[in-house]
Amino acid sequence: MILTNGTIRTLERSRPTVDELIVEGAVVRSEPLGVGRQDRIDLGGRCVVPGFTDSHVHFPTWSIIRRWVSLEGCTSLPDMLGLVAAAAAETPLDRWLVGYGWAGDLLPATGSRARHVLDGATGAVPTALWSKDMHTFWLNSEGIAKVACELDADGDTVEVDERGEPTGILREAAAFRFRERWLAFSIDEYADAVIEAIDVAHSRGVTAIHDKDGWIGAPAIWERVRDRGELGLRVWQSVPPEQMTAYEGMHKAGAEGDFLRVGYIKLFVDGSLGSGTALMLGGGGVTTTSAVDLVSIIYEASAAGWPVAVHAIGDMANRIALDALEATSEAWRPRGLRQRVEHAQHLDPDDVPRFAALGVACSVQFTDGVLSRDAVDGLPPSLAEGSFAFRTLSDSGAVIVNGSDAPLTEFDPLLGIRAAVARTLDERGPWRPEQALTVVEALEASTVWPAWLCGEERHRGRLVPGQLADLTVLDRDPVTCPSDDLASIRVVATMVDGRWVHNPPPWD
Repeated sequence: MILTNGTIRTLERSRPTVDELIVEGAVVRSEPLGVGRQDRIDLGGRCVVPGFTDSHVHFPTWSIIRRWVSLEGCTSLPDMLGLVAAAAAETPLDRWLVGYGWAGDLLPATGSRARHVLDGATGAVPTALWSKDMHTFWLNSEGIAKVACELDADGDTVEVDERGEPTGILREAAAFRFRERWLAFSIDEYADAVIEAIDVAHSRGVTAIHDKDGWIGAPAIWERVRDRGELGLRVWQSVPPEQMTAYEGMHKAGAEGDFLRVGYIKLFVDGSLGSGTALMLGGGGVTTTSAVDLVSIIYEASAAGWPVAVHAIGDMANRIALDALEATSEAWRPRGLRQRVEHAQHLDPDDVPRFAALGVACSVQFTDGVLSRDAVDGLPPSLAEGSFAFRTLSDSGAVIVNGSDAPLTEFDPLLGIRAAVARTLDERGPWRPEQALTVVEALEASTVWPAWLCGEERHRGRLVPGQLADLTVLDRDPVTCPSDDLASIRVVATMVDGRWVHNPPPWD
């Protein structure tokens, strides 16, 4: 087929636009290989870009959460409790009521009241509410009673009152243990939810993801989806370090261009800003992987050919991550491993140039960089200076890839691009506009550089001859349209591997 009569942005810097795009089979061609008539697709002035990649998403988790009680948008505790009470009235006593999306400022002022506050809305229905940042669970008394024998109430990750009794708040490791034990789903349940969510991804122009749900067994979920013939996304999958050996076969078997590749190790240095567990140079936070252990894991992963993705939120956590990657560079650099720091939210200015110097990518979240403006504005000015510093990182030469961190923020690349460029998503003016990126830079962070990061730059990420035909059709050109119009750009259609997977032409 030949796509014509529109703007085709290749994201190849030597030739950023072309008049026509020839797709034959699964590949972009310089000229048709077949004989006979070629279907001509009239774009009608629309814009074609490479298919979007979400470089940080918990896709199976997001898929399941779409079926839970949504607490996002609740601006007061009474509003949230009203939603929970309505859901509890429909929930059997032998099943968990699960909600997601509450913000940290909704917690009662007196933490010891947390579980009792929920009790009034839930009664005897065991209830677990997951925070927006996915680092904290809020349980009612019935929920605590069901799991108390498995909680390690050490006053750190399990919050306790003055009597040593759990308040109902579980953070970090305790929250993760709770989810793994009590909110487990079968592979088929996950697969059902994932297949539904893939259609949503296609409707938003997404053709590939870097998934972070390895710790819940995501490779097996994706295999089940593939076995059903429904794997319509290219998946670059992480696994935790303790599962490195178990997935060694899948890691070695994955070939460039495959729809499922188990490719890298995900580990944590700290927690999150919202939960108060980000590790800061000025003090505070929770260390989830020590500097010594981090170095050891990177050495082990490098020897086995695994790159790493290091979660680091606070400025101290980012320094620990960079120090470890620098200390181990003689092990991973000769192997061509492409390392990354996830989030890189708060950076000491002295650490900003280290990413480019080391060749370590910044896996950031453009949307979160705007939605966190109030929290960052509450930080000391010296820390705020290096927070969500996308322009500064880009100017330093760092590779930047963009992800949503869904379900933390909305799974929507266009929303992220708008956040990076406009630096606002509400009625307020741009926040720290000096850190804005250009539209082309934001597009590259959502297409070109994610493909490079997983070693597939020869196969996808740009619309040039020989690359896979993964593309997105937009209703207008985001590069030339007025900046105020970025909010109204829509995905018209999506193609993966040369097949229309969302809204095939002709279009009205």
